Amino acid sequence: MKLSDFDFDLPETLIATRPARPRSSARLLVDSAGEITDAVMGDLPDWLRPGDRLVLNDTKVIPARLNGIRLRKGQGGQQDGAARIEATLLEPRADGSWRALVKPLRKIRDGERILFSEDLSAVVLGREEGAAFLDFDRRGADFDDALSRAGAMPLPPYIAARRAADVQDAEDYQTVWARRSGAVAAPTASLHFDEGLLDAVRRRGVELTYVTLHVGAGTFLPVKVEDVSTHKMHAEWGEVTPDAAAQIARTRAEGGRVIPVGTTAMRLLESAARDSGAIAPWRGETDIFITPGFEFKVCDGLMTNFHLPKSTLMMLVSALMGQDEIKRVYAHAIAERYRFFSYGDGSLLLPKG
Repeated sequence: MKLSDFDFDLPETLIATRPARPRSSARLLVDSAGEITDAVMGDLPDWLRPGDRLVLNDTKVIPARLNGIRLRKGQGGQQDGAARIEATLLEPRADGSWRALVKPLRKIRDGERILFSEDLSAVVLGREEGAAFLDFDRRGADFDDALSRAGAMPLPPYIAARRAADVQDAEDYQTVWARRSGAVAAPTASLHFDEGLLDAVRRRGVELTYVTLHVGAGTFLPVKVEDVSTHKMHAEWGEVTPDAAAQIARTRAEGGRVIPVGTTAMRLLESAARDSGAIAPWRGETDIFITPGFEFKVCDGLMTNFHLPKSTLMMLVSALMGQDEIKRVYAHAIAERYRFFSYGDGSLLLPKG
């Protein structure tokens, strides 16, 4: 497979920079066994069956984008060179420090302190592959509290290039069921749900299960190789608890469909089934790469947004629905002016068979 197989022309006017309000008013493209229907998110229960199960990612996005000042000791012990620094937290490390993208990286040295706010600073421990390791002066709940005051939501590059993050994004770029802090990007298909839609789904007889995959900034990294089989996926931490695995197994045994909400939940479920071929409790880092030809063990469908050209997520939806069918879906979405990417509209993909 070539990277160009997953390319398409997208008008920039279709890239959403704000979500629909209310959330459930977003449009919903449904592809059920090859039949495409235009709907809205509020219609979702009509497309589900009693006994189906939606699997939701309960990760919580942290305000991972920080602006600070580099503090450098000059001769005589005086502060010198107070350069402005931008840091985007990527992932925590076992020793409590964080791997982060720092701009400009060339202006910081190991051992220097970066002041982000009156109550949050970090020492530069080192660097690796274009990122730096930051050791913050707070831990646990104290760190979370200080970060909530100093940080901003890490909007995707295609939104950040058009406008800065603001107070509204703190609500918009978070699911209504977010619980476990650790993501630096939102599971965006879930942003379409509000409490009213969740209640309607439950009344339909559809069960809900929560799993966790902490979405990393690597989800936005471009694929740079033409032969996609040589692309190395970023790793993300996730967990399927024993209770969640049992719920999903029961639904499959009883003939219900398991439909993850978002590619993150799908990748996690299929990671949890890699060893045995069936859903099982799982905890750890996954770098699963789902491309056409992949054999799905758990998932019967997918709710997802519309993805970037030549992205690993385009490869994933092509694996589920078939490359020709996804090309047809995206051509329809563009012709009907669906809104694309993180704050855009949604789709419900239910393959044949």
